[in-house]
Amino acid sequence: MSLSDFFTPVDVEKIIPEKGYYSSQLGSKIEYFSDDFPDLEQKTDIAIIGVQEDRNALSNAGCAMAPDYIREKLYLLYEGNYNTKIVDLGNIRQGETITDTYIALKTVVSELVKKKIIPLIIGGGQDLTYPQYLAYETLDQKVDLVIVDANFDMDDDDKATESIETTSASYLNKIFLHEPNYLFNFSNLGYQTYFTSKESLRVMDKLYFDVHRLGELSGNITVAEPVIRNAGMISFDIGAIRSADAMGNANAGPNGFYGEEACQIARYAGFNDKLSSIGFYEFNPAYDSNGQTAILIAQMVWYFIDGVYNRKRDFPLNPKSQYLLYKTSLKHGEHELVFVKSKKSDRWWMQVPYPTGGSKNERFHLVPCHYDDYKTAISGEMPDLWWRTYQKLN
Repeated sequence: MSLSDFFTPVDVEKIIPEKGYYSSQLGSKIEYFSDDFPDLEQKTDIAIIGVQEDRNALSNAGCAMAPDYIREKLYLLYEGNYNTKIVDLGNIRQGETITDTYIALKTVVSELVKKKIIPLIIGGGQDLTYPQYLAYETLDQKVDLVIVDANFDMDDDDKATESIETTSASYLNKIFLHEPNYLFNFSNLGYQTYFTSKESLRVMDKLYFDVHRLGELSGNITVAEPVIRNAGMISFDIGAIRSADAMGNANAGPNGFYGEEACQIARYAGFNDKLSSIGFYEFNPAYDSNGQTAILIAQMVWYFIDGVYNRKRDFPLNPKSQYLLYKTSLKHGEHELVFVKSKKSDRWWMQVPYPTGGSKNERFHLVPCHYDDYKTAISGEMPDLWWRTYQKLN
């Protein structure tokens, strides 16, 4: 089966303005599926995938309509100072069952990642994060997942355990309980405490996962950069943005990230050498005034693209001459901590040793960190990130 079998063409009559696009607008730069399916054997960096599925987007029916509204605004934006190699594969329509849609998305994402093309998913409910995650099953590799969301979507799932079907409020349970387990780390950015049960916070702490309150990041979004740099895949719930900036979501609330912070998160994601797929979910055009949310998401996608084309390629750490090593001991001398700084980007990593017999090929695991973690270490204290990572490796 060809990938083209999963897609319907972009409805250009809905999207293209009467006068067409200027030569430097993305609408003239992106090769979209209209008559002929894009040739993925040609050099391609990013593939846009619309998904018209909202049957399990709880309290947000209508988000299946999102892809074309986002495209309309995205295509009007101007290309940055680089030559884009982007294709738009069109839309995956609702399958006869939700499972059919999931399998289609899982297959498409898996095939694109194998080809080293970044799938950029727009539209649909956040339950689509689960098939996005399942795509990595065939790649035989651990994956680090970052979710941008005001909630932990861990409600009890009343779907049959043998089915891959889930909902936008329970998909994390599916991911955490999936066998075989190939989730190495989970991180949440922007959870709001009044939406979060103490039990779910205890689960996160017990599993040594990284969760960051909105208040921790608001006005200090650079704290999110090392977390995002550790991600293999990202799922962004548009409901994590405050309603004044993104009202196009039936579950939008008064608090959340500002629009410019959401764009910065998207750019950090693009800048991440390790990231291989991203999804922007839960946008509902039925609630969008003057297309403001569609414009914001288009700008977030633009910033993601900008990040991809400005990657420093400084992970993995090679050649060694491009890096500085810093060693420090803790107060009681139980561990020597090693930090690595890139000369190219000034970004930091920590070396966390594998337990004996933990890895056949490597002696330590590199985890992205912040300069503040280094400052904590030179003061003689153990950075919390080092300890949590060490426990996960054990």
